[in-house]
Amino acid sequence: MRRKERLPELLSPAGDMSCLYAAVRGGADAIYVGGKSFGARAYAKNFDIEELRLAVRHCHLHGVKLYVTVNTLVYDREMREVSDYAAELYRIGVDALIVADLGVVREIRRRVPELEIHASTQASVHNSEGARAAWDAGCKRVVVARELALADIISVIENAPTEVEIFLHGALCVSHSGQCLMSSLVGGRSGNRGECAQPCRLPYGTKKGSKYPLSLSDLSLASHIPELISSGVASLKIEGRMKAPEYVYLVTSIYRRLLDEGRAATRAELSSLRDAFSRGEFTDAYLTGHPEYKMTGVRSEEDKERTRALDSLDIAPEAVPVRAEARFRLGEPSVLTLVLGERRVTVTGEEPTGAISSPLTEESVKARLSKMGGTGLSLSPEDITLSLDGGINLPPSAINALRRSAVEALISCDREPVSNIYTEEGLSRTKNKPLRTALFLNGESFSELLSKHGSALKGLDVVFLPVDSFKDGANGVYIPPVVTDGERDMLDGLISEARAKGAEYALVGNIGAFEIARRHGLTPIGDFRLNISNKGARAYYKDRGALYAVLSPELTLPMARDIGGGEIVYGRIPLMLSERCFIKENFGCENCTSAALTDRTGARFPMVREWRHRNLILNSRPTYMGDRRAELDSAGITHAHFIFSIESSDEIARVLDAYDRGAPISKEVRRIGKR
Repeated sequence: MRRKERLPELLSPAGDMSCLYAAVRGGADAIYVGGKSFGARAYAKNFDIEELRLAVRHCHLHGVKLYVTVNTLVYDREMREVSDYAAELYRIGVDALIVADLGVVREIRRRVPELEIHASTQASVHNSEGARAAWDAGCKRVVVARELALADIISVIENAPTEVEIFLHGALCVSHSGQCLMSSLVGGRSGNRGECAQPCRLPYGTKKGSKYPLSLSDLSLASHIPELISSGVASLKIEGRMKAPEYVYLVTSIYRRLLDEGRAATRAELSSLRDAFSRGEFTDAYLTGHPEYKMTGVRSEEDKERTRALDSLDIAPEAVPVRAEARFRLGEPSVLTLVLGERRVTVTGEEPTGAISSPLTEESVKARLSKMGGTGLSLSPEDITLSLDGGINLPPSAINALRRSAVEALISCDREPVSNIYTEEGLSRTKNKPLRTALFLNGESFSELLSKHGSALKGLDVVFLPVDSFKDGANGVYIPPVVTDGERDMLDGLISEARAKGAEYALVGNIGAFEIARRHGLTPIGDFRLNISNKGARAYYKDRGALYAVLSPELTLPMARDIGGGEIVYGRIPLMLSERCFIKENFGCENCTSAALTDRTGARFPMVREWRHRNLILNSRPTYMGDRRAELDSAGITHAHFIFSIESSDEIARVLDAYDRGAPISKEVRRIGKR
């Protein structure tokens, strides 16, 4: 069992320099921030390069690490920019990058191999196979899914070489991170690109549930600190890069105290955390393995009043005291040494000359050397050891220059620039033979189709069925997009049964599922859930064995053409994958096959059951491209993928027939964009 002798790292958020100062003052071990680009909080203030350089210096002076988020999906046209950005972040001393896109991971490993990478929670790592795959890709740490129970977290810690980071406190997404397309496909603002419009916080009509069925309460694990310390988790992350400095300071300082004292929060401390920001009561239901518990919550006026009542804090940057040793002797260069802990830097300056009048005095020299200004350092004259010849002089400008030189040497975090240059990903564009694949989420509708319209299936090369409802007539198994370590034995048994019934292929939608498919001798085909948005990501999964892969539904056809891959040509694309069963909570189990959320415009979003009672929320309109085959052909799309979910067998037969004929279908549909 792998356990750490030291405490987990306390990782705090900062949306600007004021929040960064607050996190340092609050006792963070590390801070994560976003730059102006490629961060999942595009609407935070964020940091430009000069601010990041200052942030690194401030953090390192206080013994705090700084991580930068580069955790959005990246398009090919942006890859040079993100590559150069990573090289610059390395040069200014950033400790690690938090990355979601496997194409970006691949490029950083090539361009800046010394730069530490953490796999973002957007990378959807939720089991040991996923953590091992992330390690093999070049990630030192994985931020595992928020939905994992403590036993599953410990299993990943003990069975994968990576460090494991978990979320400790803050807002919860209702969908598994990296698996939400609602803001993008419905609202035109991509959560995977840092622009989430938070549709989960809006009201929806249900049969018997709350008005805000998708709005989850905030997470707090303040009552579980002893278990988390003993678990071996490497880092505990506080969410909140959009929050105020007061929130950052208060929450960080409370968790700092809890970790240092190795205890759970008191009632008063929980109340203080709630005052800082909450949506009603906090939840710990995922960690305790009880997602069926009440987890929904909205931010009430009472919640807002409590936060407004907090005193405004003046959180100025705290200067770090240093010591100095200085020598001014006639005929020798002046010398100044600054000492901070175990670190010593020494610089030399101009030679003093003989004084004609007004020679240097100990008092005047110490006064000039101790002027640290806004450097983040403080130097008391009493902490300066001075060796000074009598009767000498040195211009004030020379003493100032000596001091500035020493300060720069002490606080600089700059590294040598990387010598590698950006080179475009050389993805082999060998033309695959045309392929048609179809996923049937409902095994019963497939059986009925097989018996009533069997000829309709003749145009399909691979038919995928869910692992828990695999039937004769299919040749592919759909590996669930989320499988925890505690569910793996059950999954392996079901796949073995499907393999015995003729399964040859696996639809894989997660970095860890490739190992599961390989273990069972199945040929992997990449699902859209891999979020392939650039040639580097496509090359990564191709190296993992996915000769065919469905690209991200967020791409336009020209983008898909440049990458090479498959497209969803029909289907209600799953917009969210939830851990908890909202169908049971809001509609009742008796309505499992007919549940749908209704938004403010009247649009209906069907909900269907997934593996282990997880839920899928489907788009209100199916994507369809059968009558636009010429556009697919011009984009070089040779892999056509169908998703059948709530359709009857008759509807499925009509869709397949219409696609074969290049004809439209009689319903409102979504199209794949051309620009």
